[in-house]
Amino acid sequence: MPPSNSGPPMPPPSADLATTWQYLEEGVDHIMTKLQTGVSYSKYMSLYTVAYNYCTSSKMHGSEGGIGLGGKSGASLMGSDLYNNLTKYFVNHLQGLREVAETLSDEALLRYYAAEWDRYTTGANYINRLFTYLNRHWVRRERDEGRKNVYPVYTLALVQWKACLFIPIQRQQKLAGAILRLIENQRNGETIDQGLVKKVVDSFVSLGLDETDTNKACLDVYKEHFEGPFIETTETYYNHESESFIASHTVSDYLKKAEERLKEEEDRVDRYLNTQTRKPLISKCEGVLIRAHSELMWDNFQNLLDFDKDEDLQRMYSLLSRIPEGLEPLRKKFEEHVKKAGLAAVSRLVVESASRGEGGDVVEPKPYVDALLEVHRKNSDTVTRSFRGEAGFVASLDKACRDFMNRNAATGTSNSKSPELLAKHTDLLLRKSNKVAEEGDLEGALNRVMILFKYLEDKDIFQTFYTTRLSKRLIHGVSASDESEASMISKLKEACGFEYTNKLQRMFTDMSLSKDLTDQFKTRMEQTHDDVDISFSIMVLGTNFWPLNPPGHDFIIPQEMQTTYDRFQRYYQMKHSGRKLTWLWNYSKNELRTNYTNQKYILMTSTFQTAILLQFNRNDTLSLEELHIATSIPKDHLVQVLALLTKAKVLVSEEADQFDLNPNFRSKKIRVNLNQPIKSDTKAETTEVMKTVDEDRKYVIQATIVRIMKARKTMKNQALLDEVISQLSQRFTPKVPDIKKAIDTLLEKDYIERVDGTRDTFAYLA
Repeated sequence: MPPSNSGPPMPPPSADLATTWQYLEEGVDHIMTKLQTGVSYSKYMSLYTVAYNYCTSSKMHGSEGGIGLGGKSGASLMGSDLYNNLTKYFVNHLQGLREVAETLSDEALLRYYAAEWDRYTTGANYINRLFTYLNRHWVRRERDEGRKNVYPVYTLALVQWKACLFIPIQRQQKLAGAILRLIENQRNGETIDQGLVKKVVDSFVSLGLDETDTNKACLDVYKEHFEGPFIETTETYYNHESESFIASHTVSDYLKKAEERLKEEEDRVDRYLNTQTRKPLISKCEGVLIRAHSELMWDNFQNLLDFDKDEDLQRMYSLLSRIPEGLEPLRKKFEEHVKKAGLAAVSRLVVESASRGEGGDVVEPKPYVDALLEVHRKNSDTVTRSFRGEAGFVASLDKACRDFMNRNAATGTSNSKSPELLAKHTDLLLRKSNKVAEEGDLEGALNRVMILFKYLEDKDIFQTFYTTRLSKRLIHGVSASDESEASMISKLKEACGFEYTNKLQRMFTDMSLSKDLTDQFKTRMEQTHDDVDISFSIMVLGTNFWPLNPPGHDFIIPQEMQTTYDRFQRYYQMKHSGRKLTWLWNYSKNELRTNYTNQKYILMTSTFQTAILLQFNRNDTLSLEELHIATSIPKDHLVQVLALLTKAKVLVSEEADQFDLNPNFRSKKIRVNLNQPIKSDTKAETTEVMKTVDEDRKYVIQATIVRIMKARKTMKNQALLDEVISQLSQRFTPKVPDIKKAIDTLLEKDYIERVDGTRDTFAYLA
């Protein structure tokens, strides 16, 4: 059909408002109501030109002056005239549409609404371009000056549609109600016009208006008039359906039905709803279809396992994983949850430690162990209570605990930190000063230690730290009780076997023998000497069983102790000829009585402290160099020992490197403990332990290879590597390069050989 160009002639640029609007209104009406008949390019440009001319005219029609009220130019007021006339046109136009719409309902209303919406928005788009100059200048200026109720022409059209047509029809929920009835029909299996629903729903979205930015999407209208009622009716529908379905079908059938319904609702969003509805809709469906019936699924879960109904199990896992309680998350998610909880608990400790200024890598053993135990206890209860101890969930718990126990914020990249902290915690439990021992729950505390112990990957590191700490408890006599020590060793033996605890048990044997030896020596001295004025006890400890190293320097024994030292040396050689005694001065301790103070004190000291203090029996003032010569203690260590004595005010140093006994020494306690650990000794412990562990591992790996090869006779390289890792994994995780080194060593020592004609097969040599 040829475009219509009939109508009044194009007014001149100087035409007044009435003439101009008459011409524009005819064109606007044609575009809004008869656009299908077409508009010629010349007609469209004429309309554009007339609107432009009117807006740019500087003369105020019907006024004498060129400046309007409030300093507004004539052009500004003319923009206002055009805008107001356009608004009146939209209102009148929509009044007619509303009268028709009010006579319709359900699908007929939706079809009429959708058709008119299409026609209206298409026309409004053309009109918007006609009044481009008005939008670009007058509307923008008005909005910039704070008049937010002035809109670009297309937005104005939508605002009027909403006020004059949408709200009046929607007052009785006619539009939304019609859509919701169609959706219910579709849920009941009927075919509906999804395109029609989408068009109407999209109009709800388009009618949302952000007052501050008209170009910004706003879902207020959509959410208020459609999404809210839609979610509500969805809940009602599926509540009724799920209850009636379960009453007449099996749980397996219901799982399929729930899965299908959830997929349908996902598809519904994709087909004709706004994507923002996905989250609240699916959340509501999950609540009604899954959460409301999770008890039923729990009851039937074991039944599905027993009958290996894999599809139903997967479906149940899939459904339950969508809700935050019940069987969610599944094994993997549960494992991840436990792992994160453990890592977070340790991270908090590290942060707290750093905030106290202790450094992020300094975590105290008790809070560390307590934090890990709390995470395990909580999640173990969840497994027992919610998952009825089902093996898969227990395995997930164990794997997660193993992960966060061995790799967390406190351990960093170190594989020794967790075994060290657990061993230190155990040491604190087994000491006399521990409150748990006093409260009688020591056995329970040790059992809790064993919970974490089973998750350690490097149990040999724990063993070495534990042995080191046990040796110190025994040497210094600070064990809570022999029964508790025996109980802990028994637990370790049960977990790792006799070999693991063999050294520990030998240490107790040595302590018992040493007590007898001390008594025998005292008796002998009383019989042969009448000048025994030093109380003396000895511990003779087997080098192979005790993780103790003698001092790495010479030591001059004070003359006050020399006689007793010589007598014991002769006595022991007489009893055990051929044995050599290596004196561990760095672990020895003494008690000294002060005769130079008014109040007599007993000073509990290390042997090095004793050697220093005894020099003052013969000297008033001694320099650092003189003390070094008299004792042979290295200067760097000597400085630290002197610092402790000076800090305790037993010695005073008024001049650099000059030391005097303090005659005014005072203490609230008669027995004064000066035997405090030196920092360098504490740091050296970890280094020594790791050195010992590395040495022990070499021999353990070699012994394991020999044992395997003796049983198998011949083995390929990869199979041998796998078997070694498998056998040692309960004690530590051996590294492949270390196993290969051990194989090379055994080849050199002729324990094994390469099979002729092969590159990767070994044979055992008897």
